[in-house]
Amino acid sequence: MIRSLIIALEIEKMAGLANNLTRNGVACSVISHNNGVREAVISQHPDIILPETYEQLPNSQTREMIKMLKKERQLPVIALVPREMLNTIDGHLDTDDFITSPYDAKELVLRINRLLYKGKSKDSDEVIKRDGLMIDLVRCEVTVEGVVVELTFKEYELLRLLAGHPGRVYTRETLLDKIWGYDYYGGDRTVDVHVRRLRSKIEDSNHTFIETVRNIGYRFKAK
Repeated sequence: MIRSLIIALEIEKMAGLANNLTRNGVACSVISHNNGVREAVISQHPDIILPETYEQLPNSQTREMIKMLKKERQLPVIALVPREMLNTIDGHLDTDDFITSPYDAKELVLRINRLLYKGKSKDSDEVIKRDGLMIDLVRCEVTVEGVVVELTFKEYELLRLLAGHPGRVYTRETLLDKIWGYDYYGGDRTVDVHVRRLRSKIEDSNHTFIETVRNIGYRFKAK
């Protein structure tokens, strides 16, 4: 599930939008502009940042922090701009996109998906290839040595995440959050079961892709 982070001037006023985004498939949390933006990004691993009235944030440090996080982590940014403030927005708004109030959650989800898809296509060239394994991100198709492998949606998302970051260790908790969503109440066992099933479909005596990191989680083989 896509994860978003709203940086709000007033948290209470953004609660409704956050709930609507979650109902439309984008997990969302809200923090205050002056309450640990960097820490929230590090701990929550959002896929996109949604700052309210970006150019008008009263704390210039927050603005600079968002710019830095965007550069460091390649996080897309969509500004939430009240319609009455449109005439105060500079034409060189330093974000990837913006949306005006009243905020429509469905429109915002479309804009989020568009930005994330563009980013993935650019970074991955729409295909992930690893030692005989190929993931076609456009067709959502997986092959091993040219043979199509039938995966469930969760298995595919799990493989796409791991293969997209070879060598990176993911804890079971992180995988549970990213694939099943922060509001999923199943235990870590869910991850183990899906990894075992995934391995049975893509691995054999000649192919080993996913490694278990004892007492921590899993990683995709780097070489």
